[in-house]
Amino acid sequence: MMFDDAELERYQRHIVLKEVGGEGQRRFRAASVVVVGAGGLGNPCLQYLAAAGVGRIRIIDDDVVSLSNLQRQTLFSTADIGRPKVEAAAERLLALNPHVVIEPVQARLSAEGAGALLGGCDVIADGCDNFRTRSEVNRAAVALGLPLVSAALGPFEGQLGVFAGHLPDQPCYACFAGLPQDVPGTSCADIGVLGAVAGLMGAAQALEVLRLIAGFGDSRIGQLWLYEGLSMESRSIRVRKDHACPVCAEGA
Repeated sequence: MMFDDAELERYQRHIVLKEVGGEGQRRFRAASVVVVGAGGLGNPCLQYLAAAGVGRIRIIDDDVVSLSNLQRQTLFSTADIGRPKVEAAAERLLALNPHVVIEPVQARLSAEGAGALLGGCDVIADGCDNFRTRSEVNRAAVALGLPLVSAALGPFEGQLGVFAGHLPDQPCYACFAGLPQDVPGTSCADIGVLGAVAGLMGAAQALEVLRLIAGFGDSRIGQLWLYEGLSMESRSIRVRKDHACPVCAEGA
């Protein structure tokens, strides 16, 4: 399928990139991505995926916009307070790029429903705020045979990993983190988070999703990027597959 004149102008800066080009942009348009969480990470990730022309974007979140969100969740405005996040996000994303399809799903992801909510997509981007949901997303990604781009935040730091535990020699999220439990008093509401750090990590998450779709640059599967905002330092580490992993090991 060819691009119309408006699309050619909109995506011109991508198309002239030799690493992306017209073929890469067509892959963006043909792709389907599911984003779990429309919060501090999901907001910038969604904005850059929609702006890039990813053809279909599903947003899963059960929360509503609150005043305390606006310090870091830049898709929303003061007038959105009380609205479902997926509804407000879908409205903004379609205003940004009417060429994409947005599927808002106001739901809390559970073990029973994860497969249905995440299935039918090419890549999963997880930016949720609790370990229980992260573990369910990871388990579903392995079962569905989908790559997972997982991002997380601390007060001034972030981490970003690309996992593909369905592949024989690649790790899943549990190979790195195990099956951690949520600890009271450690949420963003309790310990704080700098809004700009959320923006940086969410944009980086979108970059990794786009890399998986179009195949540009070096593969980041099995790599974990750690960023520290107070010092502006970062490093990458390799995550190895755990052949005794309770999620992705053979026979698990």
